[in-house]
Amino acid sequence: MNENVGFIGDMLSIADMFNLYAIVLLFLGGTVIWLLSSALNRLSQSLMDKIPARRFLILQVSTLLTFALYIFGSIGLVLGVVQPPAELLYAAAGAIAVAMGFALKDIAASLVAGILLLFDRPFRVGDRVTFGDTYGEIVSIGLRTVRLNTLDDDLVTIPNSRFITDVVASANAGELDMMVTTHFHLALTADLRKAQQLIEEVVYSSRFAYLKKPILFTLQEVEAARTLAIRLTVKAYVLDVHYEKAFQSDIVLRTTLLFNEHHIARPTFVTQGNND
Repeated sequence: MNENVGFIGDMLSIADMFNLYAIVLLFLGGTVIWLLSSALNRLSQSLMDKIPARRFLILQVSTLLTFALYIFGSIGLVLGVVQPPAELLYAAAGAIAVAMGFALKDIAASLVAGILLLFDRPFRVGDRVTFGDTYGEIVSIGLRTVRLNTLDDDLVTIPNSRFITDVVASANAGELDMMVTTHFHLALTADLRKAQQLIEEVVYSSRFAYLKKPILFTLQEVEAARTLAIRLTVKAYVLDVHYEKAFQSDIVLRTTLLFNEHHIARPTFVTQGNND
């Protein structure tokens, strides 16, 4: 019986806090906050039009101010108008703390992973790494995220926690030079020794090649153009990771010209009728 009376009393006290006068003040206060936010957005838009070079900075500051206005304005409005009892404030603070704990668990995991990355160092700034389907150069390693710049000049931000559970491959492991793999497909009747010799000449004469490390060749029989072919793979080192694609393009361009000049046979497309 006493519990029911106490519950009813709590409900009546809450109803007293949200009387008509308080509701009207909350509505007016919310309208003022919304008007201030709209004015701030118009001001930031005007500044971005006048100073386009600083538009990203202006947008960031405007967004932070808008969040602060809504959060602190709402808290101040509730405390000033409703004036809830201390018990309700403690209960609300506990609920908010629990909600924030669930919301920030991924951020906390990324922070811990960032500290582990600093000690374990599976890669460094400047490394070319493959993470999932993303390949590019590490440009920054923070406590929460790693930023990777792809070869298409896209900046990819990856939470640190992903690097603890997923596989990441570093192509140069902190070194300036890096192995570059290039494939060529030749016909079964092609002069493979001559083809390898031509590619070797191209690599040795390339201005991007790092010749202190060996040039490696592998041969493999594969299917290409619906027929059997030989895949000739050359593995050579570029002197700087920034020249990776320039080095590979140089090898492909000049090797193709030499193959045509020396009549190195390439796979030809076989139609279904020819197979029959």
